[in-house]
Amino acid sequence: MFISRIIRARLALPFFVMAFLSGAAIAGEANLNFQGVAIQGYDPVAYFTESKPVPGDPAITATHDGAIYRFASTEHRAAFEADPGKYVPQYGGYCAYGAAQGYNAPVEPEQFTIADGKLYLNYNADVRKRWNQDRGGYISKADAYWASQ
Repeated sequence: MFISRIIRARLALPFFVMAFLSGAAIAGEANLNFQGVAIQGYDPVAYFTESKPVPGDPAITATHDGAIYRFASTEHRAAFEADPGKYVPQYGGYCAYGAAQGYNAPVEPEQFTIADGKLYLNYNADVRKRWNQDRGGYISKADAYWASQ
């Protein structure tokens, strides 16, 4: 029991620190860098077509809901432009586990899951592992949080 509390505290601490230091962005806003680029420049379509994160080319971009997305190819950009809702990450590109806990946390683009045709990103590998232990429950909580903002 004591060890369980320590593990939970160690998983939650980075979220609280990042939320405090970043001013905790408001839900409904996308997780963008200073240039307005989403997913730290990774190609959102590649998560689906190649089952891995692939850096996008800064010369191949599209804008959706105020966010700039980069793509590895013009074919990926065309697929995105045809149906952006299919490819954009859930919760504005913030950590899915963090959203389930009621806050926005940054992500490592390499820590992703495709579930029910949707892209979910996580803070790090440990958080992704925890999130996947009760993915359905966390998605329900995160959906409710995101809708309430």
